[in-house]
Amino acid sequence: MKKFFKTITLFLLFQIIYIPILAVCLVFYGPFENTKDMIVTTAMTTMSHQYFATWFLSDEEIAEILKRNRPQEDIEDQDINKIEIAEVNTNSTDPKEGIEIINIEADTYKGYLMIIDDPSRVKLATAPRLGVVGATTSQIVKEYDAIAGINAGGFDDDALGTGGKPSGIIIEDGVLKTPDAAAGSHSIVGFDESNRMVISYSMTYEEMQEAGLRCAVSFSPVIIINGQPTIYSGNGGWGVQPRTAIAQRQDGAVMFLVIDGRQADSLGGTLKNVQDILLSYGAYNAFNLDGGASSTMVFDSKLVNNPSDIMSERYVSSAFIVTKTSQQTTASNNP
Repeated sequence: MKKFFKTITLFLLFQIIYIPILAVCLVFYGPFENTKDMIVTTAMTTMSHQYFATWFLSDEEIAEILKRNRPQEDIEDQDINKIEIAEVNTNSTDPKEGIEIINIEADTYKGYLMIIDDPSRVKLATAPRLGVVGATTSQIVKEYDAIAGINAGGFDDDALGTGGKPSGIIIEDGVLKTPDAAAGSHSIVGFDESNRMVISYSMTYEEMQEAGLRCAVSFSPVIIINGQPTIYSGNGGWGVQPRTAIAQRQDGAVMFLVIDGRQADSLGGTLKNVQDILLSYGAYNAFNLDGGASSTMVFDSKLVNNPSDIMSERYVSSAFIVTKTSQQTTASNNP
């Protein structure tokens, strides 16, 4: 009987200790490069779990993995005049008209794609107490009496995650909301007065003014430009996470994409997943927004997705919202 219990004990110790060690060795030092890349890129894009990579790999090895998976940053200039805004019904009294939500499903994630026919209805909105404390996407949508919205730019916060200190630049209705960010250049997405989406890895505030941007917010990376993908190999360098992205078709329609993550039925998506989804729905330009626990989509006063934050919705600094009526005042095709 003692021999039996000894055998069981050794077997359990093997299961508890040696199998995990063997699994780690196979992942980080074995032939499974794609698995290793996915684990490293996912770990390094979180604030609290980078040790999954740093315990087992050197800084140089991690940097090389991130580099070979990231989107291209040496990209062609955006040809903004290829966006030709289609005519839409601007007289409807139904705020839901001209908005479509499509369920996106794959083996490892669930997502939601919102298509807004009239790009003039898309604008950037900020938390009411920007610089002090953020607000949920739902609160921002309600504050602006909008019909829909997604979270937008990132923020530099302490462990409390109050969302009050935006990172980078924010322009709302032509007004610079972050004066300290006026110097230097920023990776941005925004809309000009003709309702064409502008994306750039590096744009100064002066260049944004010259481009006539009515709104802009910082994040990264550029995913699609002039109909061409920026990710040609790897997963995009940011691993598997909840995602938020914004895109525009050549006819001017704007697309919001949110992918749920960190959940049993939806692990999350890669930037390559985001790129492929948006390309399949005709995106001509696309840009990645803040993801993780911030990823949220709201429509008609209800949450569309299932955010990963323990409180359901995280406080954020900014959101792209959809107004209830058209904001078109002039022909949108004017350069």
